[in-house]
Amino acid sequence: MTGSRALITGLGAITPNGLDLASTWSRVVAGRSGIRALEGVDVSDLSVRVGGEVRGFDPLAHLPRAVARRLDRHAHYAVAAAAEAMAGFEAADPARFGVTIATGSGAVALTHDAVRALDAQGPRRVPPGVVVSGGPDAAAAFLSERYGARGASVGTAATCASGTVGLGDALRTIRHGYADAVLVVGADDCLNRVNLGVNATLGSLAAGFEDEPHRASRPFDRARSGFVMSAGAVAVLVESEAHARRRGASALGELAGYGVTSDAFHATAPRPDGSGAAAAMRAAIDDARLDPRDIQHVNAHGTGTPLNDAMEAAALGEVFASTLGALPVTSTKSTTGHLLGAAGTLEAALSLMALRDQTIPPTINLDDAEFPQLDVVAGEARAVSRTAPLRTVLSNSFGFGGHNAAIVLRAL
Repeated sequence: MTGSRALITGLGAITPNGLDLASTWSRVVAGRSGIRALEGVDVSDLSVRVGGEVRGFDPLAHLPRAVARRLDRHAHYAVAAAAEAMAGFEAADPARFGVTIATGSGAVALTHDAVRALDAQGPRRVPPGVVVSGGPDAAAAFLSERYGARGASVGTAATCASGTVGLGDALRTIRHGYADAVLVVGADDCLNRVNLGVNATLGSLAAGFEDEPHRASRPFDRARSGFVMSAGAVAVLVESEAHARRRGASALGELAGYGVTSDAFHATAPRPDGSGAAAAMRAAIDDARLDPRDIQHVNAHGTGTPLNDAMEAAALGEVFASTLGALPVTSTKSTTGHLLGAAGTLEAALSLMALRDQTIPPTINLDDAEFPQLDVVAGEARAVSRTAPLRTVLSNSFGFGGHNAAIVLRAL
């Protein structure tokens, strides 16, 4: 580890649990699920009918009508989350300020609408703006213009590890002196008939639960049957320590370590022994110049799929060995659902809130734990002892394609 420390100085959130970070955190830490029966998409002939929709969101509160029409829904959420994270920020040197959009799928709704227009009315009816706004970098380009960021503006995709990869790249960018600040926004919205139908066919999603949608996401429970798809965006402003001090910013914590690997195993299934995930965790801990015994809490990827949870439990056992039983683990996806490419930024934000409030949020719906070796914080939040304050959190993200990423967040 060399160069400047990377501090997190701003957060913003648009999630199924709330339209800002404070409301999202308050509901997550209280164990209140944001998962409900889906209303914004026709699911009458689908086997999956629940999900984490963003409700009550008005894009026109954040964008001019013409721009809102041009941008995809996930970009609307990204712009709103960014506005919260960027409050009061001004780059000392715009050329050293960058923007990253981390997304698993990008402009899905925009692309689907364009295909429908093409099929129904021919090529001249396809909006020309799809060429610009249909790429995974579109929201980054818009935000760079809005905030005058003249450093790198990019779209980063690593399926469900995208947000964590975006944060890790920001850490390296700042640590090695290529930028003073990077705005990382994880954003996805795949709540549509195509993505829901295909994931249901793959057996990835929790089916049923129409009468009790809040019980659908069940990480580490024997009755888990799949993940619950959600939409939203979470923005994280990462700054060098020198830049943050120069402008008098209060930091929420340090982005201290990053590890990333690939399973090189299967398109949708993780390596069963968890060796790829374990390698990413070890790399993040090493990068932070810590020992596994220094990690005090893990925000697990914890999707609630049979394969992922078993793999992650094995990987945690490999990394933490005999100390695993004393390490509090939680999966906040039990309350938020899975925000796909935005999951990593959301869980980083929630980890920082845990450090701030010295409270570990719960894993709800854990009625019959399959992995007794894990100390899963079940049912209710757990307050941290004042004699042993929470200082370090490991946050994991794993995705289809064998993507594994982990970060270490540290209190200041």
